[in-house]
Amino acid sequence: MSNTLDLAPPPARLTEKDGIVRPAETDKARREAYLPSACVQNHAANIMPLPGGDLGCVWFGGTQEGIPDISVYFSRLSAGGDRWSQPVRLSDDPSRSEQNPILFPAPDNKLWLLWTAQVSGNQDTAIVRRRVSTDNGKSWGAIETLFDGVGTSGVFVRQPPAVLDNGDIVVPIFYCHGRPGEKWVGNYDTSAVRISSDGGRTWGEYQVPNSTGCVHMDVSQLTDGSLLALYRSRWADKIYSSRSTDRGRTWSAPEPTALPNNNSSIQFTRLANGHLALVFNDVNKEGVTELRSSLYDDIEDDSGLKEPETKAGERHAVWGVPRAPMTLAISGDGGRTWPHKRDLEVGDGYCLTNNSREQLNREYSYPSVKQGPDGALHIAFTYFRQAIKYVRVEEGWARG
Repeated sequence: MSNTLDLAPPPARLTEKDGIVRPAETDKARREAYLPSACVQNHAANIMPLPGGDLGCVWFGGTQEGIPDISVYFSRLSAGGDRWSQPVRLSDDPSRSEQNPILFPAPDNKLWLLWTAQVSGNQDTAIVRRRVSTDNGKSWGAIETLFDGVGTSGVFVRQPPAVLDNGDIVVPIFYCHGRPGEKWVGNYDTSAVRISSDGGRTWGEYQVPNSTGCVHMDVSQLTDGSLLALYRSRWADKIYSSRSTDRGRTWSAPEPTALPNNNSSIQFTRLANGHLALVFNDVNKEGVTELRSSLYDDIEDDSGLKEPETKAGERHAVWGVPRAPMTLAISGDGGRTWPHKRDLEVGDGYCLTNNSREQLNREYSYPSVKQGPDGALHIAFTYFRQAIKYVRVEEGWARG
């Protein structure tokens, strides 16, 4: 696989980012838009159907991931509308890079916004912040810290909380473990869940055993009441899965599935008919010869920390595997097999740099997928780190 192909320039509407939802030029069965944004870099979207029929989408934007001007933005597609609203900035900490936002319609009809905040590229300094809206995202309360890091470990989120059949709120987290004097590069990250049975006032934590390297844990309750978790792999080999039969208090150790992973985010959701819809990069490190040393190796870091020294028996996180194609897959058996797959975008997925200012990055990444009340699948993902792309399709589209 080549990682340095010359591609045709991106579509003109990517530059415009006008938010208008249109039929795709080459596929009238799908509708799409580039969300409006004045930011140089736009990344890590999460899309969510909101009460009343609107769609909300949050992402982070600024100059470049890890730079303190990175903030959280929110845009809305009104029910029945065809244009995403101009984004509203919902965070602005001049000392931290604020990343991985999530919208969560809580059981008490309040809307939560969760996101991470870290110093530079040091994810082992991350905390999780929250704002709460009582009017469906039209206004927001004060910023608070929901979860703190522990010692030399930052706490991160990426996937939306799950509300279980007994009312419990499950928030998947992962710990970015650092070692004194060393830069964080992802070698030691582990996963856990925080669970609240009182609407988020108090939380218990439950670790996922043997989860080193398995991150971005995404949790859904299946039709039989059990929980399925899917994971991104720091080793860029496979999507991993684990299961819980006691509402998230204990988990099986993550095991590789048949689906590849490139050390980039995934997301899945349970549909009304019990099927699962997954969006991911259908590629892994096999055959890739050009890699990068870490996610943040192209930003300045004056921390004085040294590169980590991998010890005997330890694995090293793999960075720089192409982030393309972007693929939709459907499972009818609770995530054990994924027989239906179709690419949403194809390209070379070049991601040896995060540079958006010079338009060097060409990745499709960090997908989010949710089903709307009408049964349609709503998908958002990073397009070249320049824009957030929105796509609407029916489940049957994945069958070709």
